[in-house]
Amino acid sequence: MKETKTIACFGEILWDILPTGKVLGGAPLNACYHISKLGINSAMISRIGRDDLGREIKEELAAREINDRYTQEDADHVSGQVLAFPDAAGVMTYQFVDDVAWDHIQADKDNRTLVEQADYFVYGSLVARGEVSRKTLFELLKLANIKVLDINLRKPYYTGDMIELLLGEANLLKVNDDELQLLAKWFLESGTEEEWLQELAAKFNLDDILVTKGPNGATAWIDNRYWTHPGYPAKVQDTIGSGDSFLAAYLTARIRQADPADALDQANRLASYITTLAGGCPTYDAADAGLLIQ
Repeated sequence: MKETKTIACFGEILWDILPTGKVLGGAPLNACYHISKLGINSAMISRIGRDDLGREIKEELAAREINDRYTQEDADHVSGQVLAFPDAAGVMTYQFVDDVAWDHIQADKDNRTLVEQADYFVYGSLVARGEVSRKTLFELLKLANIKVLDINLRKPYYTGDMIELLLGEANLLKVNDDELQLLAKWFLESGTEEEWLQELAAKFNLDDILVTKGPNGATAWIDNRYWTHPGYPAKVQDTIGSGDSFLAAYLTARIRQADPADALDQANRLASYITTLAGGCPTYDAADAGLLIQ
């Protein structure tokens, strides 16, 4: 049974084109999928092409029971694609196709109502690369309740000024280790990571900051305190979507009133498990990752 809470996710839906074939992806879509798998109502605001890839996306969304009511279709722009190349450790590098359907997400009555009513609104930085989707994002942010920014820095699609604007809207921030280093360079004084997170929270009025560290677990600033978790070992197949699953597990745990230590444990547990599977939206049962759904 789903919880009564709802999380709306905004941004890119695309195909990750891997050496072994294509898999459905996009950071906000991955998060939306994992949130639903963990028993929380979620919905995806995006835009796909009215093309073969778009039809395949709709089929995949239906198969994964992802709410696509708010995913628009575009006759003038192709569905999103990204070429993904894993290194020997399974860590991915990405080459994005420009000016695709998810760069043209429109604000409408349906998605405005969804965002107003949703308890959480999850958004990233990559979707702000295009003028149309960027305008829509900031319009919806004005309506959102708890705003969750999952920074996704892909060259050349970001600037410090844009990231600062996105941070200024957020209540909760998730970054990886490399992204935190860049934020520190742009916005923070020198210091320890704990001091960085404390300063970042104060500067942008952030309630929670989550920092993923791959095989080394995660750190966080939650309830005005620094937290750490060593992570869980895993036989990595690829890292696509692991950070998105981390965020999904953290949010669902906090919705269910888990304390910060337990929420971080659940997030690390799921993220580690997802790296053993292929793609950002793999088929799995939450119990397989050691998570219990209420």
